[in-house]
Amino acid sequence: MDSRTSFEDFYSIESAFSSSSRRSNFSVQSKASGGNSIREVNFGDLGTKPVRYGSHGADSETYSISMSQKEINDEDARLVHINDPVQTNERFEFSGNSIRTGKYSILTFLPRNLFEQFHRVAYIYFLLIAVLNQLPQLAVFGRGASILPLAFVLLVTAVKDAYEDYRRHRSDRIENNRLASVLVDDQFQEKKWKNIQVGEIIKIYANETIPCDMVLLSTSDPTGVAYVQTINLDGESNLKTRYAKQETLAKIPENDKVIGLIKCEKPNRNIYGFQANMEVDGKQLSLGPSNIILRGCELKNTAWAVGVAVYAGRETKAMLNSSGAPSKRSRLETHMNLEIIFLSLFLIALCTVVSICAAVWLRRHRKELDYLPFYRRKEFSDGEEENYNYYGWGLEICFTFLMSVIVFQIMIPISLYISMELVRVGQAYFMIRDTQMYDESSNSRFQCRALNINEDLGQIKYVFSDKTGTLTENKMEFQCASIWGVDYSGGNAISLDQNDGYFVKVDGKVLRSKMKVKTDPELLQFARNRKETQEGSHVYDFFLALAACNTIVPLIVDTPDPTVKLIDYQGESPDEQALVYAAASYGFMLIERTSGHIVIDIQG
Repeated sequence: MDSRTSFEDFYSIESAFSSSSRRSNFSVQSKASGGNSIREVNFGDLGTKPVRYGSHGADSETYSISMSQKEINDEDARLVHINDPVQTNERFEFSGNSIRTGKYSILTFLPRNLFEQFHRVAYIYFLLIAVLNQLPQLAVFGRGASILPLAFVLLVTAVKDAYEDYRRHRSDRIENNRLASVLVDDQFQEKKWKNIQVGEIIKIYANETIPCDMVLLSTSDPTGVAYVQTINLDGESNLKTRYAKQETLAKIPENDKVIGLIKCEKPNRNIYGFQANMEVDGKQLSLGPSNIILRGCELKNTAWAVGVAVYAGRETKAMLNSSGAPSKRSRLETHMNLEIIFLSLFLIALCTVVSICAAVWLRRHRKELDYLPFYRRKEFSDGEEENYNYYGWGLEICFTFLMSVIVFQIMIPISLYISMELVRVGQAYFMIRDTQMYDESSNSRFQCRALNINEDLGQIKYVFSDKTGTLTENKMEFQCASIWGVDYSGGNAISLDQNDGYFVKVDGKVLRSKMKVKTDPELLQFARNRKETQEGSHVYDFFLALAACNTIVPLIVDTPDPTVKLIDYQGESPDEQALVYAAASYGFMLIERTSGHIVIDIQG
């Protein structure tokens, strides 16, 4: 491409952007649930802020430097000696990198599980009935028979909870036994995650998960940029940029011994903040959120990254934000607790009426109680007259009340809870074995992690609507554009199939855009015929700017066809992704981006 022509074109674009009457803008439509709003965004606003190496990291880095320049008190600081875990843990032995998300242990399972089960009001009711039935004066049926139903329900629930917690412990073992490359004796060796200590230098390769919170020292990029995906932390699949300091970037841990001291804040839950200072080669450097990568992130589009562990195990920000395995109760169970309270009040009222009637009857027949059939108070079997199991008028009324509770206990059937537990186990089995819920790409089935809330599946109580993609698809699509005062939104856009649209051949392989965008035939014609008209030149420069002026990182994705590759554009802004996908559909395809150059295929 001719440099002079290109300079003149961009100069004309710049002058047009500064003009209030000829400002190029574009429309982006957000495909949310029921949303068809059109946003008008000024294209000239994209280049107002300085961008460093294809990311928004410049602003965040300035902020982090201003924050970390505050002096950290020794009392509130953690001292980490780089590549010296022994000295780092000499004064205070920091937490190891082993994690535990299980709820129970062998010793605490029985008491804690019973405590959680008796949060159900019905279980407390059945326990009281069983205790009352153990008293000789109140026994209505066998003592053992009154305990068996409750014991069976508790046993079934306990076995179910034990199995769920066993799966958590199994997942913890798999996580703790994963391997990472740790610098030992001036060479990187594989080490289990659970044995990593604060102060050790760790090397992470592309697509690997970060084992602990670590400060970046160097990366494969010559400018020290690393791209990470934080989907496990905040649910965002867009790539974030992190930086290594220039003073440590040139040091190779295997050859150059890295010696330094990091003074950082104590572990906290703020995943968006980090304040620290690092002393290396007599220089004091400020560290901020852009210099640390957190446990659970994945390294993307970067061959390798080297960092020093500053927080490990349960002291990492991810684990501090984890509240552990909660005790979940479904809405049906909560509603049943309320119903049981109402039934219990009704039962108390009914037994009170029975006891009052018994009191009135005893009062009226008090002179006939000694010889009255079916009640006879006197006993003559031993030759001496004595009262037979008679404890007085007041206690007889109390016993009548308690016996009425036992007799009317069927108002709250324990069989309901037995049936519910068995049905939940059956539901989990059928959901796990459902072939329509099987994912072939990941070779994984549906997982039922909490059997207590099966009945809540698919139920909606509240609907919150926002633009962050929590409930909406958050998929931005390029719809139309206005370039140099000309509106290209005639409604003639056509949809392209997967095998249609623009593609590029590189080394015998076809590169296609992962997401297809509807193209306007008129606008597409102008983009292809740049030199014929001035209007075509404006369209050409517009799409060239869309493909070049952004922070998008292209990732190559494999397909079942080895000769076809898909380009997945990753970035922090969904708006930028939509614009780059649009540029690719019109023949301006971003192929590669590094810190030093970008490659764009323009109409072949």
